[in-house]
Amino acid sequence: MGDTIGAADQVLDDETVRAFVAGQLRREDLDGKSVCVIVPDATRSCPLPLLLGAVHEALHGRAGRVTVLVALGTHAPMSQAQLAKHLGGPYPGFDVRNHEWWEPSALVSLGVIGADRVAELAEGRMRREVDVTLNRAVVEHDVCLVVGPVFPHEVVGFSGGNKYFFPGVAGQEIIDFSHWLGALITSASIIGTRGVTPVRALIHEAAALIPSRRLALCLVVQSGTGALHAASFGTPEEAWAACADISAETHIQYLHAPVRRILSLIPEKYDDMWTGAKGFYKVEPIVADGGQVILYAPHITRISEMHPEIEEIGYHCRDYFVKQWDRFAHHHWGVLAHSTHLRGAGTWDEETGEHGRVTVTLATGIPEDVVRRANLDYLDPAAVDLEALADDPETMVIPQAGEVLFRLR
Repeated sequence: MGDTIGAADQVLDDETVRAFVAGQLRREDLDGKSVCVIVPDATRSCPLPLLLGAVHEALHGRAGRVTVLVALGTHAPMSQAQLAKHLGGPYPGFDVRNHEWWEPSALVSLGVIGADRVAELAEGRMRREVDVTLNRAVVEHDVCLVVGPVFPHEVVGFSGGNKYFFPGVAGQEIIDFSHWLGALITSASIIGTRGVTPVRALIHEAAALIPSRRLALCLVVQSGTGALHAASFGTPEEAWAACADISAETHIQYLHAPVRRILSLIPEKYDDMWTGAKGFYKVEPIVADGGQVILYAPHITRISEMHPEIEEIGYHCRDYFVKQWDRFAHHHWGVLAHSTHLRGAGTWDEETGEHGRVTVTLATGIPEDVVRRANLDYLDPAAVDLEALADDPETMVIPQAGEVLFRLR
């Protein structure tokens, strides 16, 4: 079993964290070994300068070779300036790289999960083989060390652990596949679900094919501050499970009644709507039928840098795609999944068309014509009166939206 420090009602000081990391890595057989350290990008709150500094102190001059691989999934690559700010450092002897998910030569296939096994893991929702492809740096190191936080997550239930391999440093096919499985279950149904969800089961199955030894330093981060409530070290499965239990106490807030209108204030770490949409995912469960979510982010000027096809497809509920699958099956399934996650629950049929459960309104720097063409409502951010909405008894304002999940009791 792995070791865990901290709890939902604690905040760990830096010295305690450094001592924990040093002690855990000291006990591992890492002398002369090559180590791939997998870390999140800047869309996740995490005190990486503290953690990577501790890892560097423990491994520099001891491990034979260390690569730090930034788990982008299919997000945009980080610049050298962004990496320096995000990771801290410098870390002499550490090679820092983005996960080049768009570059076939950066990837390697570990094998295939067969269609029957996929159907079993997916509880019958999908039956198709999937090629398990990920960044070749993972298999070219003796040991892989995941360092990253655990939060409620719209695709898998709770993020973290083996999710840093799939989709974190994976090829697009398995990323799309896992996200569409989550979309079939729906974001509102799976987000914040404890235990091994069907998507988590698929990720565990894929990770078992990795030939390198897998370790994880999983973390529960105090949202908005970057301080740590807890840390757990062990296998990715053990460390993730321990932190998911604490995250469920820390990152989920419960309401007794639904809210008519939500104003989600999207922090600047989300620089497009592809990532900023978390401000919707985390509040959808508490919005009343017929209610509204306003995503307020004047700094966001585009829907997605890396996935422009979302502007053509637009945002739609799950059944819009499922009931017209022949029209949409050729698109990237991860894009379709993102579409359903931001549009939320709804219905579609050929006669009456599409009906969303709630209205999704963007008050961003994205031009009005682009927003409306993408099937979302538009509000000029300059017309948003934050004080008036905060005083409105029918409106709930969520600061630093995107990490804390809101649910009804």
